[in-house]
Amino acid sequence: MKHSDEKLQTLIEAVTAIVGPKGILTGEDVHSRSAYAFGYMPVKGKLLVRPETTEECSSLLKLCHARKQTIVTQAGRTGLAGGQYSDDEDIILSLERMNQVLEVDAINRTMTVEAGVILQTVQEQAVAENLFFPLDLGARGSCTIGGNIATNAGGNAVIRYGMMRDMVLGLEVVLADGTIVSSMNTLIKNNTGIDLKQLFIGSEGILGVVTKAVLRLRPPMPNKNTALLAVDSFEKLPTLLSRMDSQLGGSLSAFEVMWDSYYHTIVDNKPVTSPPLAKGYPFYVLVEAQGSNPDKDSETFNQTIESSFEADLICDGALASSEQQRIAIWDIRDDVETCIKAIGPIAGFDISLKLDLTENYLTQLNELLTNTLGPRFVVVFGHLGDGNLHINVPVKSLEEKDAVAIIVYELLKTYQGSISAEHGVGLVKRDFLHCSRNPAEIALMQQLKSCLDPNYLLNPGKIIPLS
Repeated sequence: MKHSDEKLQTLIEAVTAIVGPKGILTGEDVHSRSAYAFGYMPVKGKLLVRPETTEECSSLLKLCHARKQTIVTQAGRTGLAGGQYSDDEDIILSLERMNQVLEVDAINRTMTVEAGVILQTVQEQAVAENLFFPLDLGARGSCTIGGNIATNAGGNAVIRYGMMRDMVLGLEVVLADGTIVSSMNTLIKNNTGIDLKQLFIGSEGILGVVTKAVLRLRPPMPNKNTALLAVDSFEKLPTLLSRMDSQLGGSLSAFEVMWDSYYHTIVDNKPVTSPPLAKGYPFYVLVEAQGSNPDKDSETFNQTIESSFEADLICDGALASSEQQRIAIWDIRDDVETCIKAIGPIAGFDISLKLDLTENYLTQLNELLTNTLGPRFVVVFGHLGDGNLHINVPVKSLEEKDAVAIIVYELLKTYQGSISAEHGVGLVKRDFLHCSRNPAEIALMQQLKSCLDPNYLLNPGKIIPLS
């Protein structure tokens, strides 16, 4: 037996002693998994470990710390920034067996969960208790709460409820050396020094492994009013957003904008029997308001739509008169996979910038792309209510993909935008971090990493350079 084989076997035996035979996968059981949401990309790694408790996770990290063994934490593997990517010499840490809802406190509106719980499970459990968990995104059926916390997930209701960090009250985290830090706060107000949980929310697993969380729940908002609106010029969108937000009395929960390029790509390539609106308008806006008074909410919503027509902010519209129609409208917005398949290989971007700068940025971006690479069918959509755009540019090679990234991010830097609105930095955007964060900020990130993980074992190479 080769020395490397002996070393691996010794590692397998040590890990098995911690998590048991059901808690470890090797060989093809590891590589048969995909590390990418939109296609098959074999997971790399020596082995995949699935602890069942925080204590097992702690023991594993202590073992890896002593052996200077790198670890990559993987959740639902739906991330789009490469934070879940691993190498052949890494150990993969999955909390998929730590998937229990531990407690729902209906009086104080909290839910305590293990990090491996699927987002949709949390949503459904909240509904069962006549409560509501606001985070929602297309990967709800496979992404986990731990992954949502690690990436500070955004999704479809940020305009009203904020990002994931606004929904987390407390965390339990295991540090690189195996130390368990339990900060399972259940209070909305707790101003007792540094809020430690914020170090780990959005840090993509480079500072510690989240094992449990206390989530903040909200009162149920069972009544949803949804419409798809056509708008003929970009300058009308900010005014429409302001009108909807003010006249709906704070109930606006979604203001999603699809450029014509996105809408007609979906309609042309999706088996939609009757599209809600005809193709050909420059912009399509999905507006949704949530409330608890069906009659009053619907009346206010309809009046707001009518007044927007009268103000010439809307040129066409379709109101969802049933839950089936509401789902059909959202399905057009959420079916990114159909769009990507239709336009072929893409360079995809998740950016944010000020609303009043959006049109100029996109105009300039199209000019730069055309001058550098030739005309491109750029597909744009996003959560415009919170300044988040998703830009998809068809590319013919990896070289073109890299060239497009440089154009998108360097231009964004001049607009003081963010290279990542909600997907995280991971590996894919690491080398462009300087476009959104200044040298002092990056240096402080590196100091935090060196302090909490001096051997750079946790998710190495993600967000910030190893050096």
